[in-house]
Amino acid sequence: MRALRIFLNLAVLAVLAAPAAAADDILDAIDGARKAYQSGDMANAKQSLDVASQLIAQKNAEAFSALLPAPLSGWKAENAQATAVGAAMFGGASAATRTYTNGNDQTVEVSITGDSAMVMQFGPMLNNPALAGAMGKLVKIGDLRAIQTNEGDVLMLVAGKILVHVQGSADATSKLRYAQAIDVAKLSKL
Repeated sequence: MRALRIFLNLAVLAVLAAPAAAADDILDAIDGARKAYQSGDMANAKQSLDVASQLIAQKNAEAFSALLPAPLSGWKAENAQATAVGAAMFGGASAATRTYTNGNDQTVEVSITGDSAMVMQFGPMLNNPALAGAMGKLVKIGDLRAIQTNEGDVLMLVAGKILVHVQGSADATSKLRYAQAIDVAKLSKL
């Protein structure tokens, strides 16, 4: 019995670690949860919903990756990294990160994070001009208000649920240009 439980746990972990799945896999997991629930199997119903939630988070992380900006003139970009952490850890989160370098070995890292309880905690702070102003200089990114810290890092909250963070060793102007290169209109629709 213990060996079977270990095998099932490993199978679930393999599913969770797999690359983002198609929407059909999400619907299959939801349907599996519904069937398990209807048959009274609460453990499998919850597990199937957890799988569906993880697959959705992975899909969101991939969508975030697609919205990371292309390298600006004179810069090179690494491949985007997408991650999705389940709700059991840190309240869940979908994130995408990309690092950019220039000929002077300066870096800019752009990260987009959503589906996170931690992002929701920053919302009131970023939306309050007095609190935001205490964190740094208020700047505009499109129609959004963002914060540029004393180090030049840029923080902005998109649609009240997605945190964009631009940081690195580059100058403040470069970080701001990368923040401005993000399509916040598309990002707000996710």
